[in-house]
Amino acid sequence: MRPRPIRLLAVLALFASLLSGCGYNTFQTGDEAVRAAWSEVLNQYQRRADLVPNLVATVQGYAAHEKAVLTQVTQARAQVGSLQVTPALLDDPEAFARFQQAQAGLSGALSRLLAVAENYPLLKADAAFRDLQAQLEGTENRIAVARNRYIKAVEAYNVSVRTFPNNLTAMVFGYRPKPGFTVENERAISVAPKVDFVAPAPTPAPAGN
Repeated sequence: MRPRPIRLLAVLALFASLLSGCGYNTFQTGDEAVRAAWSEVLNQYQRRADLVPNLVATVQGYAAHEKAVLTQVTQARAQVGSLQVTPALLDDPEAFARFQQAQAGLSGALSRLLAVAENYPLLKADAAFRDLQAQLEGTENRIAVARNRYIKAVEAYNVSVRTFPNNLTAMVFGYRPKPGFTVENERAISVAPKVDFVAPAPTPAPAGN
């Protein structure tokens, strides 16, 4: 009767080795890598969203009549904030697409806002505005880096899920490919908002002074 625990341990060891050999551990590692990369993407997007209210308020101080573009930015940020971002989003292509669309909408609205700011020399020379522009540019760059890491993590994970014999294990345990960012959205995100730090030329003094 004593050998029974030994046989049980042997069976468990065999089962563990089979799981390892058929990709189960790879799925666990890949899933953790995807979620870690996604967390950084969310952190950078949140950093950008946090800059929006101050940016809008600063622009409004110099260009209050630019209501259309200011409203677009405010609404785009509200749309981003209304999304329910849960861990399940990474396994829901439709929810992921909505998230991506909302973030792309905010990117476009911010680009239009900065384009409008080019028409206001006093705004461009404002120290607070210039600081916000610098922070926004840095955040956009960090978003691009974080997204690239996420894309690579998802690519590695999806390859492990789809290739034989790991795909058999994936079907048994319910592992499915995770959604990534689309090519169209990658083109948009690769162009960070332009930051122009050229101060306006001084106004010439009246002749005769």
